[in-house]
Amino acid sequence: PSRCWPVALHWPRGGRALHGGRPHAAALGRCMLALLTLTVCGFQLVAEGDSLNPPARLRVDSSPIPDDVRQATSYAPVVKRVAPSVVNVFTTKMVAVPRNHPFLEDPTWRRFFGLPDDGEEGGRSSRARPQQGLGSGVLVTEDGYILTNNHVVDEADEIKVGLSDGQTEYEARVVGKDPLTDLAVLKVEGTNLPAITIADSNQLEVGDAVLAIGNPRGVGQTVTRGIVSALGRSGFGVTLYEDFIQTDAAINPGNSGGALVDAQGRLVGINTFIFSRSGGSQGIGFATPITLARPVLDAIIQQGKVSRGFLGVELEAEVTADHVKAFELPDDQGALVTKVLEGGAAAAAGIKEGDFITEFNGKRVTARRSLHFQVRQTAPTTKAALKL
Repeated sequence: PSRCWPVALHWPRGGRALHGGRPHAAALGRCMLALLTLTVCGFQLVAEGDSLNPPARLRVDSSPIPDDVRQATSYAPVVKRVAPSVVNVFTTKMVAVPRNHPFLEDPTWRRFFGLPDDGEEGGRSSRARPQQGLGSGVLVTEDGYILTNNHVVDEADEIKVGLSDGQTEYEARVVGKDPLTDLAVLKVEGTNLPAITIADSNQLEVGDAVLAIGNPRGVGQTVTRGIVSALGRSGFGVTLYEDFIQTDAAINPGNSGGALVDAQGRLVGINTFIFSRSGGSQGIGFATPITLARPVLDAIIQQGKVSRGFLGVELEAEVTADHVKAFELPDDQGALVTKVLEGGAAAAAGIKEGDFITEFNGKRVTARRSLHFQVRQTAPTTKAALKL
């Protein structure tokens, strides 16, 4: 030890000093044991005293967050309610394997690399190998209808759906797909499944809080929070009908088809794609609004496909200041008809070239794109009122 503890040893009464003769054997044994015990104990005390600091004075509060604070600051209650409605979608498709390499024709090389021989499963007679895919989906009915992205399940030969508990898995079939909106509907055979509540995404405003739920990069169900960054985004060429909700909630590969929910846990969008140079989230994600997805969902469930209305007109690409002046228009907010197709609904209604359409079924038409969008969302044979 670094410090010595002085110990005074006294012989028992009747014994003799160590330097003056031989002490009694029993007394000597007891003294040696006492010395050994004190030495060891002293070393232990010194070592602990040198190596340990006094206990830290910590301020500890192990009580749960009060309900009023949690309600004001945490989304945990919302997540607990809505997370079971978001599922993992696992896909498998068979992709062609190139057969033009000379090594693949040599049985020796095939065995060297562990490739099967002719006639064996996966041998040269087999022209495909399985490729795995991963995405997300949203349970929209208790009997197993699931809304997801078309690109998640497109060309898949096998689809499985895993619930958020990490244990329950179903075989899924494709009910219908709509590439024009990049949406698809799946069906699993189940009952009393945790279906999500659907909101009206037209009520969203820029700045509203939203949560993105999905399975990014296969790490497992993940929740990220953000706000609505913008509404009505289009022009990306991702789908024909673009009216995206932009959000800064982190979205990564694997989130496709997952839920974008509002602060009450209601479905407002289907996460579809991200704008990224690196392939990871840069805070610019886009979701298909549920008001656009609802007609697609309903049509696929009822008919197995989507049928869209057709007005029968051609429209000016952009209404400019020159158009406003030449046609004496009130402003540039509308769609200018450049041609009426024979036999179409517009011709039957008496629409003429040069008409300026400003409303469709009571909704304001702001440009060619908005009219095109509204018409395509209207079922065929439906009567619609136009304001010119």
